[in-house]
Amino acid sequence: MLALSLALCATAAQADEGMWMPSQLPEIARQLRAAGFKGDPADLAELTRAPMNAVVKVGGATGAFVSGEGLVLTNHHVAFGVIQYNSKPERDLIGNGFVAADRAAELPANPDFRVLVTTGFDKVTERILADARGKRGRAYYEAVDAATKAVVAECEREAGYRCSVANMYYGTDFYLIRQLELRDIRLVYAPPDSIGNYGDEVDNFVWPRHSGDFTLLRAYVGKDGKPADYSPDNVPYSPPGHLQIATDPVREGDYAMLAGYPGVTFRHRMAAEFAQQIEWQLPSRVALYGSMIKTVERAAASDAEAKVRYAAQVAGFKNTLKRAQGELDGLRRSDAVRVRRDDEAAMLAWLDKQPDANTIRADIDAAQKVLDAAASTRERDQLLTAIRTQAQLLNAALTLQRLALEHAKPDGERETGYQQRDETLIAGRLKQVQRRYAPEVEKALLLDLLSQYKALPKASRVPEFDRVFAGEDAAGLKRSLDALYAGTRLGDEAVRLQAMTADAKALAASDDSLLRAAATLTPAILALEEQTKSRDGELLRLRPAYMRALIGFRKSQGRAVYPDANSTLRVSYGAVSTMDPRDGVRYRPLTTVQGIVEKHTGVKPFDAPQALRDAIAKGDYGSTIDPELKTQTVDFLTNLDTTGGNSGSPVLDANGRLIGLNFDSNWEAVSASWMFDPRYKRAIHVDMRYMRWLLAKVYPAPHLLGEMRLPAE
Repeated sequence: MLALSLALCATAAQADEGMWMPSQLPEIARQLRAAGFKGDPADLAELTRAPMNAVVKVGGATGAFVSGEGLVLTNHHVAFGVIQYNSKPERDLIGNGFVAADRAAELPANPDFRVLVTTGFDKVTERILADARGKRGRAYYEAVDAATKAVVAECEREAGYRCSVANMYYGTDFYLIRQLELRDIRLVYAPPDSIGNYGDEVDNFVWPRHSGDFTLLRAYVGKDGKPADYSPDNVPYSPPGHLQIATDPVREGDYAMLAGYPGVTFRHRMAAEFAQQIEWQLPSRVALYGSMIKTVERAAASDAEAKVRYAAQVAGFKNTLKRAQGELDGLRRSDAVRVRRDDEAAMLAWLDKQPDANTIRADIDAAQKVLDAAASTRERDQLLTAIRTQAQLLNAALTLQRLALEHAKPDGERETGYQQRDETLIAGRLKQVQRRYAPEVEKALLLDLLSQYKALPKASRVPEFDRVFAGEDAAGLKRSLDALYAGTRLGDEAVRLQAMTADAKALAASDDSLLRAAATLTPAILALEEQTKSRDGELLRLRPAYMRALIGFRKSQGRAVYPDANSTLRVSYGAVSTMDPRDGVRYRPLTTVQGIVEKHTGVKPFDAPQALRDAIAKGDYGSTIDPELKTQTVDFLTNLDTTGGNSGSPVLDANGRLIGLNFDSNWEAVSASWMFDPRYKRAIHVDMRYMRWLLAKVYPAPHLLGEMRLPAE
């Protein structure tokens, strides 16, 4: 049988490509040193040593401890929900920013916001697959799921830890991730939106950038040093390590290294999946999110409070839309369908010459048939997912109904996301619905989505959804939605939280219209989940054959194979870099405050605040001035390999000191989640000198500079 070798062929690894597991870094030590790293690569494999022990998961992205008193640095857009949660029309923290004068003035985050500190990363492949071997489809899925839950439950016996199992190389290997779960997170410092999000969607994924996309938070624990819910009596968390912010200049060609939690990449997917992504998925996603943005903005246009409540969701929609369009453009520019098809053909030709090629080829062909079957319902499935997840109150009703059903099972048999370990997070999400929901906006959003759903052929629709959302045209659907929302009390936080303890029959018999609707929809959702789990189980069983072939083929080429990103801790390395995106154009790697003034129009999104413009005009940059440019830098560009989830990732210099904060990619590189093209892949970072200058000269916070051991000038 073709041996699965995950050993790295480090000799041919490209310095600016790869999201490496920390455990892989000692094997590419020669490349790291050749690129300019001055530390010991073996230290990077140790999660309990600097600098890796300072890198944390923040919300759905990344951050890092920057003081010994729990101070966390992440992006403004990563912490935007926290800022929004504490904002009101009469206290506009989004527009005005926030500086906590002292610890007592720091503001609590939304209840479900978390900072996770990774303390363990252990291979558990044999335990996860022991009972799955020989099974297929749903049975294979259930065996892996049961083993995963057992491993996680064992890991979480110690209070305060959140554990998970990560799938590497598409079902080939599994790792147990152990993370300290910090639950009391507070807002410390946020620049105004006109700094933290300067340029907004116009500049999103665009270079040159001039955004101060950073926020400072603080993690708290109980007086016993253990994770705890918010309490005024809690004390700052003492992290195992924290990063020191560099004060040296950043120059073109300097070594740069990034550590963070990239979300998901798909570079090792099959050629047919590349084709579907480019030919259907991305165009349909662009259309869907464009429609949702227009609907929400139109529905909230005359309601200032609704605008605030939907600000984070709309920002997320816009980011998804622009990312999808950029990904589509980039994959077409790189001719990804042809490149991946030709590469796969070469791999299969190589495979045909290997021992047991027929067996491996049979599994690859079987996986393709599963994917073909899933494509037959893709339009319906995309719309039903949006209907269920993007409407806050409907989602709350469905969550409550599902939680009640899962309560009837032993905890180890409950669906992931509905176990006892998840109930605090569920309660947190239910609490914040109040601040992220407006009835007329939600109904307008559902009307848009349901109108698209009702346009599908009737044979592909789901009877329960048709019954709950009666009507075949906009007028009929509007009457149905008006009746549903007129008869619900779930807009009341106390009602939602009380329903968490009800059983499924009681919820189904409720006179609350949304709870009754959820009771009708849930069996259909469960049936769809059954189909998905059977399909996922087969792919989990079959995809390792493709990976065996791909890894063997790459090894024959002298190339390394890092696993696709999956929200686990990864490291990439490269350099501060220029870029030539097209003929006659070169992107220089540093921007300055002069660009802020050049872009300023006084109208969003180029409405630089007066305090910032006054400081630029004064020209007092102190110790943060760039010695070559003779002015204040803002952002810089590297060739680091990043994707979604890397927002907030610390960018380190050759000595492991913090020089930047990752927040974006260039437009030409958005497609890197599927295909790495070294001609175009760049990452965009806030220069830490800009953050220091803002804290020193523009929106002063000398106490925070002192805490980070930085000069207050």
